[in-house]
Amino acid sequence: MSLEARIEALKEKHAHLEMKIDEENSRPMPDDALVHTLKREKLHLKDEIERLMH
Repeated sequence: MSLEARIEALKEKHAHLEMKIDEENSRPMPDDALVHTLKREKLHLKDEIERLMH
């Protein structure tokens, strides 16, 4: 897998996590632990993307 393809795959996962976070937060009683876990994963992906781009 090329570097560009790896970065694109990470960006897609990042966008998917953002969508899952939004879905969970739109529920009447969102699971705060799940939201926290998803946000942590999303931040990890963002850091990985930044590292690969530089």
